[in-house]
Amino acid sequence: MTSSMSHAVRSRDAAPLPSIDRWLTGVLIAMLCFSLVMVYSATIAGANHSLAASVQHLLRHAIHVAVGVALIVLVSLTRIRWWERISKPLLVASMTVLALLLIPGIGVEVNGSVRWLELGPIRIQPSEFAKVAMIIYAAGYLTRKRESLSEFSQGVLVIGIVLAVLALLLLLEPDFGGFVVITLTVGIMLFLGGIRFWHFLLCVFLGVAAMVLLTIISPYRTERVMSFMNPWSDPFDSGFQLVQALIAFGRGEWYGVGLGASIQKLYYLPHADTDFLLAVIAEELGLIGVGFVIVLFGVLLWRAFAIARRAERLGEIYAARLAQGIGVLIAIQSIINIGVNTGVLPTKGLTLPFLSYGGSSLLASSIAVGLLFAVDRDTQQRPGARR
Repeated sequence: MTSSMSHAVRSRDAAPLPSIDRWLTGVLIAMLCFSLVMVYSATIAGANHSLAASVQHLLRHAIHVAVGVALIVLVSLTRIRWWERISKPLLVASMTVLALLLIPGIGVEVNGSVRWLELGPIRIQPSEFAKVAMIIYAAGYLTRKRESLSEFSQGVLVIGIVLAVLALLLLLEPDFGGFVVITLTVGIMLFLGGIRFWHFLLCVFLGVAAMVLLTIISPYRTERVMSFMNPWSDPFDSGFQLVQALIAFGRGEWYGVGLGASIQKLYYLPHADTDFLLAVIAEELGLIGVGFVIVLFGVLLWRAFAIARRAERLGEIYAARLAQGIGVLIAIQSIINIGVNTGVLPTKGLTLPFLSYGGSSLLASSIAVGLLFAVDRDTQQRPGARR
């Protein structure tokens, strides 16, 4: 008996502990450190040139980063099966909070949109967390229905209704950018999950038609599209943001004007630390800095799909779909933000994940990446797993 017990102990001791994905960890460290530098640079001239106010802004962002890192660690230690079990109630809770924002006196209106909820001194944007909740739910749905995804009712219709409810709540805020991001993400997840190709094409057609219709019936969205088509026709009003961003890109050229030397952030470029942080990066660090940002997001997407591929090979379908969804979600939001900054897409009001200032966006992205680490850890513990 003693011999068998000692053998069991040796077997447990010999079992290798899961290793941390070094590429993913390195990318996150690079993003968060780069974010601290660039957010401070983008706001150092703000607050009436008060250095104390700029430092306070940096400290708030540093607190967001610290809480985000803690969330990544905590979520990475959870079991993926647990997230699969709570996927439905989690989405219902997210939708409930979004609905509460529409009740007068509960939601906080900023710049014409009721997207924020105040909890004492803390202000959060529930739509950012609702995106992650929808990805968790969609991954579970694709896993449960994987044998019948070829049927239109099971592969598209049911989850389409759920997505439509979430999209309606986002549009009522209004949050058109969030609607676009989650619609594109879920559409790609359905395609990767195995729905029929012509069903996917129908989804693409309906999605594009919905976006065009929503743009046509909304005067302010129509104005955004018109200013996007020709921002120079009204460079001091409707086209102001894009014109200033393009000037920043033009000044940056290849190597930039130098860290901290941006002129556009001096009250010319609106939202320099959030939606248009990339324009400040382009001006100060040039095409090299922009290329560095794109490479970081490219590596993150690569690791997400590598982790998903290993999970699917081991038969962990939910984990695979979840990892794919997280990678696509972050990639789409970053692509849209880069497109807006460079004048390729109309203004959407979306931050650059992990880089822009904004607590809700950073914390929601941290939860998403924490789940990616959890998938990586879980799949490494399965028999036959290899890096």
